[in-house]
Amino acid sequence: MDLCRYLEKFRLPGEGGEGRQTRTDYLEIGGGITPRYTNEFWTASQRKASSLQEISYRACFKPQLPRFFIELLTLPGDRVYDPFSGRGTTVLEAGLMGRRVIANDINPLSRILTAPRFFIPSYEEVAERLREIPASGPVDQEIDLSMFYHPKTMEEIRSLRNYLHSRATGGEEDRVDRWIRMVATNRLTGHSPGFFSVYTLPPNQAASREGQQRINCRRGQSPPYRDTREIVLKKTRSLTKDIAPEKVKLLEKIGNSALFLCSDSRNTPGIRNDSVQLTVTSPPFLDVVQYTKDNWLRCWFNGIDPEEIEQKITVTRSLPDWCAIMGATFEELHRVTAPGGHVAFEVGEVRNRTLRLDETIVPLGTGAGFTCRGIMVNEQPFTKTSHIWGIGNNSRGTNTNRIVLFSKE
Repeated sequence: MDLCRYLEKFRLPGEGGEGRQTRTDYLEIGGGITPRYTNEFWTASQRKASSLQEISYRACFKPQLPRFFIELLTLPGDRVYDPFSGRGTTVLEAGLMGRRVIANDINPLSRILTAPRFFIPSYEEVAERLREIPASGPVDQEIDLSMFYHPKTMEEIRSLRNYLHSRATGGEEDRVDRWIRMVATNRLTGHSPGFFSVYTLPPNQAASREGQQRINCRRGQSPPYRDTREIVLKKTRSLTKDIAPEKVKLLEKIGNSALFLCSDSRNTPGIRNDSVQLTVTSPPFLDVVQYTKDNWLRCWFNGIDPEEIEQKITVTRSLPDWCAIMGATFEELHRVTAPGGHVAFEVGEVRNRTLRLDETIVPLGTGAGFTCRGIMVNEQPFTKTSHIWGIGNNSRGTNTNRIVLFSKE
């Protein structure tokens, strides 16, 4: 396939005819000329995302983004990889499309949120297991969470946490336990009765305890009782509402051959040379998202030390340091990418469009041995989420994904 020509001629299908044609311009980057393709290549409503993708995680991209590249650049059975997997958007989308997958993220929460969705238990199995878990247990006073939870809800959360820890350390944890852990981790805090907590920040951002006290004071609220079992069951039903039995079997098959790694993106010895057909990823950005601060409560529930993760995750204000890490990541990506394979590296827009990481990424990839096929700019309607990341809209009231495309000859 002539990828560049495809992007130049692309028109988004839709009701009432085809969309606009791509705008192509050319940038001088690193002593070479790089084409830039700007268009609306996908929309949030296009091929509505699977319900199984509805797990919150900070700074994740929409499933339509990896789907575009998976459909375009792979065939069923090809291997798709994400070295910064987050909530697992890329690999889950690839699994639903019959591709083999590798997920990697240095944050162990990623595996907790990703792997269980390849091994989906039935609603009845989840309900039966929840009935086996005591509603309360020994009171653990290691941390005061009374600003988030009603005392009875807190008892249920602690009991569930203790049960899951005991099952895991005793070697008894199974796919039902892992599913319940994943769902409960996602339901810890949020801003509706569908979460365990009183009204707080969106579920992909945990307020600090002091911050939550201020929220409670400002809103004149106190934590109501939430039935954690009912919430887990309701979310289970929601996640699986459009997953047909054949998809459940397909995901299990894909999951049985999948790799769910917790490694540094620069050193992934578990992945064979020349074995990946497509990588679709988005790295940690420069000081935009505070991953461990946002996930401290999820870490507590799962017995993870957030400070240990903080030391490993690439969040830096220094562009040279960020480039050094990304450059080493590209060298590792070049090792694992098959000849003829591709990398789609999404870097968004940061610092109010004053820093273009896409143009920074080009020489890092080519320096590792890749050929840059161009920069894709996907324009889409403006969303409030962009304000959270410090991203401004452009003059037409849109925000963008910026993806740098590479191939390995």
